[in-house]
Amino acid sequence: MPAAPRSAVDKALDLVEAVARAPHPPRLTDLAEEVGLHRATAYRVLLDLVRRGWVLRAGDRYLPGTAVLGMSSAAARNSLTAIARPVLAALSEETGMMVNLQVPEADRARVIDVVRPERLAMITHLMGEALPVHRFAGPLALVAALPPEARDPYLRLAEAAGHPLSGPEGLLADIERTERSGFAVEHGRNEQPVASVSRAVVPTPGAPVCALTVVGLDTEFDESRVAGLRHRLRASADELQRLLTRTTDAEEGAV
Repeated sequence: MPAAPRSAVDKALDLVEAVARAPHPPRLTDLAEEVGLHRATAYRVLLDLVRRGWVLRAGDRYLPGTAVLGMSSAAARNSLTAIARPVLAALSEETGMMVNLQVPEADRARVIDVVRPERLAMITHLMGEALPVHRFAGPLALVAALPPEARDPYLRLAEAAGHPLSGPEGLLADIERTERSGFAVEHGRNEQPVASVSRAVVPTPGAPVCALTVVGLDTEFDESRVAGLRHRLRASADELQRLLTRTTDAEEGAV
C-alpha cells in the first residue's frame, strides 16, 4: 500500500527538525535533500517558517528560530554556537574580558554560550539565563536592531518591572542611543562592579540573529578602553556575520 502523501504540517515539521538537529547551519539544498522535498517546495515552506519565527535565515543558511530557541537552547548550541565559538574565544583572548553570545526570544535575550577567563571567575556568567532589555547590554543591542513595531514585548516587560520608558534615563532613550551608535553599553547600573558593551549581528536589516557582549570589571571600562573594545567588538561581529552568511554558490537565486 503506498504511503499517504505528506501534509503541509508534516513538511513544515520535517524542515524545523532538520534545521534543529543540523551540526552546522544548513542550506536550502541540504534541507530539501534531507527531508525529501523539491527545492521550490522546501523554499516556500521555509518562507512561512521564517515568518512565524520557527527558522532564522542568515544569507543562504538556516538556523533554529526564536520559537525553537524558546523551547530548547540545545538547538542553538548545535548550530549557531558551533560557528560562533571561535569568534567568542578570539575576542576574549584579545580583550582579556568575558564574552557571551545571546539570541533574541519573545521578550528577552538568552545567553547560549560564554567564554570567561579565569581572572573574571567572580563575575556570574549567566549561561542559559533569559535577560531583560532594561538590565543588560545584550538584549538592548538586539532590541535596538529590531524594527520599532517588534519592540513592544520587550518594552512591556521593562514597564511591568517598573523601569521608565521615557525621559533621558528611560529605555526608549537607551534604545535610540544604541540604534544610532550600533553599541549597547551597560555601565554599573545593575551590578556595580560589572560593565558590558554589546553589538548585534544583523545579516538582514531588522532581523538580528544574535549579539556578542564583552563583560568585565567596571573599573576597566574607562572611556579610552571602551573605544578599543568597541573596535574589537565590531570586527568580531562582522566576522561572525561573514561566517553566517558566506556562500559557496548562489543557490537561492536559482529558486
